[in-house]
Formats: sequence, C-alpha cells, structure tokens
Amino acid sequence: MSLRSPLGKVRGLGSAKNGTHHWWMQKVTAVALIPLTIWFVSSVVHMTQEDYEVVINWMNSPIVAVLMLLFVVTGMYHLKLGIQVIIEDYIHNEFWKMTFQMAVTFGCIVIGTTAAFSILRIAL
Repeated sequence: MSLRSPLGKVRGLGSAKNGTHHWWMQKVTAVALIPLTIWFVSSVVHMTQEDYEVVINWMNSPIVAVLMLLFVVTGMYHLKLGIQVIIEDYIHNEFWKMTFQMAVTFGCIVIGTTAAFSILRIAL
C-alpha cells in the first residue's frame, strides 16, 4: 500500500533523497569544528602578547598550517550548509532563493580560497 497519489506516481514526484546527506554533513562538520575551534581560540589567546616574528614562526609549522587549513575549509563548508538551510526555509521567491544560494556559495569559495592561499603563503 502506497501513500503516494496517482498523480505523484505518474510524475515520479517524491523524496529528493538528499536531505539526509546534508544533515549528516552539518553534524560531521560541527563535530569536527569543536576541537579545531578550541585549538584555534587557545592558540590566539596564547599569542596575544607575542610579536609578529613569533606568530609567523608559529604559522610556519606544518602541523599548525594543516590544522589552520582544516579549520578554514571545514568552517566555510559548515557555513555554506547552514546558510543554505536558512535560505531554503525563509526565502520563498525562487529567483531570490537561487540568487542568494549562488552568492553564498561564491562568497564561501572566495573567502576559503583567500584564507587557504594566505595560510599556505605564510607556511611555505
């Protein structure tokens, strides 16, 4: 016994089958950001009294560079997923929904790429 209407069966309308993946990715990135954020904040707090050369030498470490890249990439992806949900829930005009989705995706790519370039430039 199916709960789908005859018209829904003919048109093949039904579950989009991708909401679960989106939900899981939000949760996975949120859990990954917990230790990365604690590491980042504690590092910044410890560096508040240091001079420029000490901070640059700290950033030259491969472990620090990798952790910083993970923090930025994971954070940007989590940001994109979260804002996507907000846009889908609260913007009802399809033109504006698509426009905002594209702007958010482009913005996250630009910010993430710029941050990654800056981190790699300092580290290498």
